[in-house]
Amino acid sequence: MITKKIAFFIFCSIVFSASVWAQDAPMLTLKDAVEIALKNNYNIKLSQNNSTIASNNVTLGNAGVLPQVTGDFATTSSRQKTKQTRSDGTVNNINAHNSNNNYGVNLNWTVFDGFNMFANYDQLKTRDTLGAIRLKDTIQSTLANVITTYYDLISQTEQIKALKGAIAISHTQLRYANDKFQVGRASRLDVLNAQVNLNTDTANLVTQYQQFKAIKIQLNQLLIRDLQTDFTVADTIVVDDKLVLAEVINSAQLQNPAILSAQINKRLAEISLKQIRSTRYPQVAVTSGYTFSNNKTPAGFTLAQNTHGLNYGLTASINIFDGFNQNRREKNAKILIDNASIDAKQTRLNVEAQISNFFVSYMSGLDLIKLGQANVVIAKRTWIFPWKNISWVILLH
Repeated sequence: MITKKIAFFIFCSIVFSASVWAQDAPMLTLKDAVEIALKNNYNIKLSQNNSTIASNNVTLGNAGVLPQVTGDFATTSSRQKTKQTRSDGTVNNINAHNSNNNYGVNLNWTVFDGFNMFANYDQLKTRDTLGAIRLKDTIQSTLANVITTYYDLISQTEQIKALKGAIAISHTQLRYANDKFQVGRASRLDVLNAQVNLNTDTANLVTQYQQFKAIKIQLNQLLIRDLQTDFTVADTIVVDDKLVLAEVINSAQLQNPAILSAQINKRLAEISLKQIRSTRYPQVAVTSGYTFSNNKTPAGFTLAQNTHGLNYGLTASINIFDGFNQNRREKNAKILIDNASIDAKQTRLNVEAQISNFFVSYMSGLDLIKLGQANVVIAKRTWIFPWKNISWVILLH
């Protein structure tokens, strides 16, 4: 069991360290915490990079609308020993070095693919929108964690103050119990009970400080800075008591990232069906190029040949039969659209349920605040002053 001297020493050490901390540590406002998180948080940076990638992908070339132009070069060489026996009986031995050089510019342009290229471009733009919504969701989630942690620190600070008050009362009760024991008006058991109460309050304060420091580390982690960075927080929480459930739900329908993401996923499923249907149409492409060719064949009928010129053409193909896979892919795509629609409805219902539950807690919290304010007024008007065996209740007016 913690003795009286040890408990007093622990209490004084905590109070002294807390007073020094309060004097030296800088104030971190909620606004500052939010700004630091927006600037430093890793999750936000990763989401920003992913959103930028999705934005960079929105190009006509990536969708397959623009032609592809390549510069090509090829060279081959060979050494051949040829022995020719002519009709007159003479023999001709040839040691030839053959070479073939080809180079030029080629163009390949798909001019029609069953409107798949336009569906691709629509898909890229939709994914860009989805990336922006996911970035917004990451920012909101991160800031929600920062705000919740910050307010938790405020709550922890108030609990520390309350525990300090409890320890002060326990000290007073222990002193009165000792005084009563000295004059024979109380037993040793009363003194021990008062000592146990003081020890319990002191242990609770130590635990509370431990929780407070752990939450500070958590907030520093969210802000991506030295985990041991010391700071103080504000001592009040501003409560908005004007929220209306219907207005909050309506705002969520238009702005909630989860609902918007589900709607976009449905749109992506519809685009996927268009891409699959595009394979029912002909695929038409234009090809063209300008080629240079340089051939040397000393052992042939022509010793050297140089050619250059323009080539062009048109290719077309259509899927006639693919083992009924086209129908299968279209059926599955329609089912995925139905799944996306169901998921969107489920997400909307889940968000409304969460908002409703939070709103119930919000209304209960407002009632508790009013009750707490009333208790503070009563506490300020009532003073219980223990003296010996008498409790004097003095009403302060």
